[in-house]
Amino acid sequence: MAGVYGWHFARAPHPDLPSGRLLYVGIAPRFMANRVSKQNLRKRVRYHFRGNAAGSTLRLTLGCLLGLELRRVGSTGRMTFGKAGEAVLCQWMADNARVCWLEHDEPWVLESHLISRLDLPLNLDQNGHNGFHARLKAIRAAARERARQLPFGS
Repeated sequence: MAGVYGWHFARAPHPDLPSGRLLYVGIAPRFMANRVSKQNLRKRVRYHFRGNAAGSTLRLTLGCLLGLELRRVGSTGRMTFGKAGEAVLCQWMADNARVCWLEHDEPWVLESHLISRLDLPLNLDQNGHNGFHARLKAIRAAARERARQLPFGS
């Protein structure tokens, strides 16, 4: 099923963010250059809960905001929080993250509408107008730069 999902958190991942309200929206499937990904809502939400930062911008953002150490891992050097850090993030999400969703045939249209009209500080794409945007970009960039200075991890 296609649609939009929204994340809110019992405890905010950063002291400058509110808890208990919508902070991020995402979609499944994604529309990309005249094709649609094979993702669906169930797979995408599950990946955000159990995947890693390399495949989930939400996980990357949350881990960076929570101060987890981003690392280059594997033969490709993809960036994750390593096994231990990803496990910490999974537990933090289990304790704090809540997700809701809405089925929609063209979720990319609804996502753009929501981002343009709501205060969604954890969304970066299409969200330069948000007051937290520059700070979040800087936090993520600093985490990536630190990771590039470290040896490959696991």
